[in-house]
This record gives sequence, structure tokens and C-alpha cells, in this order.
Amino acid sequence: MTSRWRWLLGLMTRRLWFRATLISLLAVAAALLSLLVSPFLPEGISAGSGADSVDRILNILATSMLAVTTFSLSTMVSAYSAATSNVTPRATKLLIEDTTTQNTLATFVGSFLFSLVAIITLSTGAYGERGRVVLFVTTVLVVVLIVGTLLRWIDYLLRLGRVGETTEEVERVAMDAMKARRRTPNLGGVPLLPEEPMPAGARAVYPDLIGYVQHIDVGALDRFAERNEASIFVAALPGTFVHRGRPVAFFVGDSEDDIDAAVRDAFSVGDERSFDQDPRFGLCVMAEIASRALSPAVNDPGTAIDVLGRAVRVLGVWADAAETEVEFAHVHVPTLRLADLFDDIFLPIARDGAAIPEVQIRLQKSLAALAAFEGQERYRENAVGHARGALARARSAIAFAPDIERVEAAAALARD
Repeated sequence: MTSRWRWLLGLMTRRLWFRATLISLLAVAAALLSLLVSPFLPEGISAGSGADSVDRILNILATSMLAVTTFSLSTMVSAYSAATSNVTPRATKLLIEDTTTQNTLATFVGSFLFSLVAIITLSTGAYGERGRVVLFVTTVLVVVLIVGTLLRWIDYLLRLGRVGETTEEVERVAMDAMKARRRTPNLGGVPLLPEEPMPAGARAVYPDLIGYVQHIDVGALDRFAERNEASIFVAALPGTFVHRGRPVAFFVGDSEDDIDAAVRDAFSVGDERSFDQDPRFGLCVMAEIASRALSPAVNDPGTAIDVLGRAVRVLGVWADAAETEVEFAHVHVPTLRLADLFDDIFLPIARDGAAIPEVQIRLQKSLAALAAFEGQERYRENAVGHARGALARARSAIAFAPDIERVEAAAALARD
């Protein structure tokens, strides 16, 4: 289970400024490398090497990289705006954290700084003849890197911000979160059933912030409980909206330490939900994409049908969830309810696509696929329930009898 500090470090490495700063430092180091290497080169090596042209090449790089970086930033902003308007604002965060985009911009900024530092150092005469040779070779390698990055960037720009590309990215992070929760269904703690009551005398711990639980450091909770020979019952999983009247956990035992502060420190609360420990959020965002596609302003049932196929793949991961060894014996964590996962993705699509036969047919077939999972009675129970509800919505919204018959034929697949 990821600790809070490792989780925060992971968030930092996803920021654009982190990669840009790292590559910029490497670029500056590369520009100054010639000063260290040149003393080891033989005299007269600059003859016929083309090192005299390095000034012109660096000037071209400095001018062009600044323009390319500005153009790329404006293109990214346009793509983010398009994703916000055509997909969902919740998916824009994934585009901002996209590694391809960040690496490309970091390469352009780093190349600009490389050429700028090299030009300044050249003007001081610090390189010498042998240093110019090393700088020339380094500049050629930088040019090759830029060309490769540009070719990749051109291909990537054709897909950046598109509905299909963004939906695929949402599916990927939802799948990753689902796989992570499948490996540790209870975040490494003792399974706690939703209907299981809290022990008598349990002390409720309330958050000091209002927002969504983004991450829980179960390891820190376990260490605190073990040190005090106590038990902690988690009451708010990642994705839960908490406030001063909604406890995040219950503490059972005695402690001379500040219980509230110790427990609160393990819960990271923010203004928005996070994909990392919250598989339901990925499904909710996928449902938002489908709902927006089904709105009269967009009228794109094909995207909703595409989302249904992706939802089956994501939910299929949870079918392989198995009991795992308890890593943190002093922390009890609720089990993620399969019914909630079904509700997150299928209820909005069934509601917003009630009047569209094609969407209803695909919805019934998706539920039939989940109901057919071998040895998964819980899947069948939830799928059949949603199939009946979606069919009832379709009957009330579709007036054309042959269309209703097609939907009913597809709904029979989930019940059989």
C-alpha cells in the first residue's frame, strides 16, 4: 500500500514543471559538459570537424525552440478546452498529466535552455577549440532528439483532446485503479462489511477539512493503532465526501497521543476526487462522457455505445478479485460494493439514453455479458437488476413498438 509521502511524490512527478525542470537541468549540464571533457581531447581535433558552425546552429535552435514551445502550449490549451467542452472537465486533468505532452514540452524548453547557455558560454570564450568540438557533437545529438520529438509530437497532436483518445485515457486510469484495488481489496486492512456495526465505545474521528478523501495511508493508521494496542475502523473510503459531521474513521482503544490528529494525518482530503485509490471515480467519469454524448446538444450515441464496451472491460477486472493476506491487522477497511460500481456507470446511461433504441440495446447486451461471467453470481444479480430497470425506462420513453421489441429481445439475454 502506497504511503502518503510516496503518493504525494507521485503527484509531484506528474506535474509539467517537474519534468520541465529536470530536463532543463540536464540540458544546462550538457551545455557545460564541454568544459569538463575538452582538456582530455588531443590538439588540432577541431580541424574539419565543422565545429566553427556551432554558433549558427545554436542561434537557430534558440530562436526556433522558443517559437515551437509557444505554439505547443497554445495547442495544448486548445485541446484542453475541447476536452472540457466535448468530453468532461474531469478528464482534462488526465490530459494535463499526460507524459507524452509533458516530455515533449520539457524537451523543447530544455533544448532552448541548452542553446541559450551554450551561446552565453561561447561568447565568453570559455570553450576553446577542443571545447567547441564537444559542443558541436552535443548539439548534433540535441538536434536528433528534437527531430524525433517533433515527429512524435506531430502524430500525437492529431489525437490530442479527441473524444475517443480522451475516453481511452479515462479507461486506462480506471483500469489501473481497479487492478490496484483488486490486488488489495481492502487496502491491505481487515475486511469490513458495509452492514457490520461499529464496536461499542468506538470514538468517531472527524476531518478538519471539507472535501473528498483522495488517499488513505493505511500503513500509518496501522502503526499508530499497534503502538496503542487499539483498532481503527475506516468509515470513509477514497472518493467519499467528508465534512465535520461525517466521520472518516472510528478508534477503539485508549491512547495518550492525540488520536484525532494522528488519524486525520492519514487521510488526504482535497477539493476534487482522485483516480489513484478510487476505482469508482473512473467509472463516474466514463458515465459523464456517455451522458454528455447523449445530450441533445451533442447527440452522439456512438460514444455512449463505446463507453459501454469499455465499462464491461473495467468491471471485468473486479471479477478476478480474491481474498488476500491482511497486511495491516489493526485497521478495518470496508469492502467495495459491486452494486455501487454498477450504479456509477449504468444508471446515468440508462437514464439519459432511455429514448435511444441503439443505446438501450447495447446496454442490455453489456449487462448480459456481465451476467454471463462464470461463477460470478453477484455479477448476474446486479446485471439482471439493472437490465430490468433500463428496460422499464425504455418502455416509458420509446413510443415505436418495433424498437421496444428489439430492446426487449436484447434484455432477454441478461435474464436467460
